[in-house]
Amino acid sequence: MIVAGFGFRGSASVASLRDALSQASGTLDVTHLATVSDKGKTDVFLELAKALGLPIVEACAPQLIAQPTQTQSTASHAARHTGSVAEASALAAAGPCARLLAPRSISTDRLATCALAQGAST
Repeated sequence: MIVAGFGFRGSASVASLRDALSQASGTLDVTHLATVSDKGKTDVFLELAKALGLPIVEACAPQLIAQPTQTQSTASHAARHTGSVAEASALAAAGPCARLLAPRSISTDRLATCALAQGAST
């Protein structure tokens, strides 16, 4: 299982999310998309999931806070109490013993971030 976790601003587009995903994933086959609960139901995220044919896993605030992240963004700390929403979402969705494959990638327009975590197959 490889989960692509996302953090993104309200003004992010599907192109922003795709760009961040492309930078983060390289040749890896992503199996799930993840983000914080309130962002998981946004039109842009639902559109991405539909276009890719991938299921969404939503992470709640306590799950994000519990995850150790490689990146320490002051904006993420202020808004979500985690160093990286993308990294924390990916780790939370990938389950126990998940590992981050690399620090988050940032879309060219700087509106979205994506990080990949590997967990046990489901």
